[in-house]
Amino acid sequence: MSGRHVVLALTGASGAAYGLRLGGELLRGGHRVTFLVSRPGFAVLREECGLSWEGDPPAVAEHLAAYYGETAGTLHYYADDDLLAPIASGSRAPDAMVVSPCSMGSLARIAAGLSGTLIERCADVALKEGRPLVLVPRETPLSPIHLENMLKLARLGVRIVPAMPAFYQKPATVDDLVAFVAGKVLDTLGIPHTLFTRWGEP
Repeated sequence: MSGRHVVLALTGASGAAYGLRLGGELLRGGHRVTFLVSRPGFAVLREECGLSWEGDPPAVAEHLAAYYGETAGTLHYYADDDLLAPIASGSRAPDAMVVSPCSMGSLARIAAGLSGTLIERCADVALKEGRPLVLVPRETPLSPIHLENMLKLARLGVRIVPAMPAFYQKPATVDDLVAFVAGKVLDTLGIPHTLFTRWGEP
């Protein structure tokens, strides 16, 4: 299925590369992607990926367009404090939302139904409108609080896809590991891809 609108949020957990790779695959697949980045998420992009994207919304949108080389109309960005953005309304709910990587703080606030930021509000909208919501937590070890929050969300229909790369496809690079996790998210959304070799395939 092509042409879906996916909100992709990057929060302050380690693993910004997972979200960046997922965004690229969605755009290459002809899907419309709205990016959201939390303030800690910008710090992780800078520390892990060398991307200094902080700034006003037009500046961040320019950085994203330059990074992906995509044309206007398929790639959008809203600041995390813009609670008046169209996607904050259930009447403009996207087809799906992914938080990758998802910090334990973001996961806890989503589980509590808080809507203090646009990321939290969009997750709340996805839940109340019955749209697919996928969280990619990247934390270890996990405390009982983390596990209880994940179980609560899973029981509400949220898909929890931990950033746990597999090794049966014999990854040769870090990018291979990142691609596997991005591919598992796309599997969860029902979006075809060729990011990794499946078990039993040559």
